[in-house]
Amino acid sequence: MNTIGEEYQSADWKKEKHVPVIDCDDRVKEGENLQVTLTVGKEVAHPNTTEHHIRWIQLYFKPEGEKFTYQVGNFEFTAHGESADGANAGPAFSQSSVTTTLNLKKSGTLYATSLCNIHGLWENSKAVTVQ
Repeated sequence: MNTIGEEYQSADWKKEKHVPVIDCDDRVKEGENLQVTLTVGKEVAHPNTTEHHIRWIQLYFKPEGEKFTYQVGNFEFTAHGESADGANAGPAFSQSSVTTTLNLKKSGTLYATSLCNIHGLWENSKAVTVQ
């Protein structure tokens, strides 16, 4: 039996539309806010239809030298064009991008995970240095 970690896929986000992209500064001063934008389909657009969409993106932080990883955000995308009139006939379509703000006390690694309803779990990471 696989662990959940073995189910995550990763690739170059410039070529693969399912990889969550983490956009933020590489360095931040301790005590200052760090704006983080998470996007699925940044370079290669991901469909956002009733049949094929990103359900969520989650953001985690693992401080350097510590044992545990902390979840810092869970962002759901729930409008995919569903309607009583049929698939993709609805009035709203979520876009799989979100911006949040963190305040970090230590350097570490940000991890983003996402779920495509057809192509499964995806992950990406980015190191951030706190000065």
